[in-house]
Amino acid sequence: MKKNSVKNIRINNEVMREMSMIVREDLKDPRIHPMTSVMAAEVTPDLKYAKVFVSVMGDEEAKQKTMEGLKKSASFARHQLAKRMNLRNTPELTFVLDHSIEYGVAMSKRIDEVNHHE
Repeated sequence: MKKNSVKNIRINNEVMREMSMIVREDLKDPRIHPMTSVMAAEVTPDLKYAKVFVSVMGDEEAKQKTMEGLKKSASFARHQLAKRMNLRNTPELTFVLDHSIEYGVAMSKRIDEVNHHE
């Protein structure tokens, strides 16, 4: 299975959707910030590993605590993913902090400032 095959894209989307539900509903770790969103998931073609890109709204301390909580609960999240999805292998989860929303907001503010000055 190629990295960008239709099957791989479908698996990525399904893992993203299920991980979003797991983070929102099943993980009870108090370190995980309530405004945590799963932005994307990249599963390797052999289904052994998955990177889950997570965005956290809040200050740096909240982001750091959320990432610690997610790393500690990765095995539980993997178990929940195995229950919800019928895959040959359940991927080992790695959580990555995604800054794309913050970057987009900052760029939008800069564009608004430039338009205001004209």
